[in-house]
Amino acid sequence: MKKKISLSELVTSRHHKINEMTIKTFHFNPIQVNTFVLHDETKQAIIIDPGNYESWEDEQLKEYIEQKQLSVQFVVNTHPHVDHVCGNKWCVEHLHCPVYMHEKAVKIYNQAAGYGYVMGMDVESCPEPSKLLKDGDILSFGQQQLRVLYTPGHAEGSICLYDAANKAVFVGDVLFYGSVGRTDLPTGSAALLVQSIKEKLWVLPDETTVFCGHAINTTIGHEKSYNSFL
Repeated sequence: MKKKISLSELVTSRHHKINEMTIKTFHFNPIQVNTFVLHDETKQAIIIDPGNYESWEDEQLKEYIEQKQLSVQFVVNTHPHVDHVCGNKWCVEHLHCPVYMHEKAVKIYNQAAGYGYVMGMDVESCPEPSKLLKDGDILSFGQQQLRVLYTPGHAEGSICLYDAANKAVFVGDVLFYGSVGRTDLPTGSAALLVQSIKEKLWVLPDETTVFCGHAINTTIGHEKSYNSFL
């Protein structure tokens, strides 16, 4: 059963704390990507899907990082679509951090400027990734660990990032509240997307919080019970 989301719930969802990890959500660029900054008491941080596109969005991200005195260890892209990677260049140049993505994401990533043009976004060429990920890789920062789950279907190279200790998963555009990612873009596949969700996400605990690439959070249990697309 779907529920209406109030403005207060939407605002609250932008700052989330689970145990010792803080998750700050920014809504960036014309497509309103959720950019996540994760950090803990060590002040080490990572950025998931930097979608900062306008200069004022760069400033928002910079101000938060400076205010919290964070040291950004790396950027990780859940998939290579331009709205999720358009802030990579700024992060590399201003935060001096490496970019991580799945090894199969590179082909689409290298065409980000072209896809941006089609979507009305003027994006310069993106920096080369520093590390190419595989299914099962562990990403560590501070006292936190995220496990890479390879989940193609929305796009080749799509990954989810699972935090078992904090029961959270960052899914990019694989899964949404009451919906799933579109599959009509290059390398998309509806059958593969459903397979990825059922094999990689449905096996997670029902109480796992799902941080989506757009719009609001949900849980694995809620989507297993009510997502009509699945």
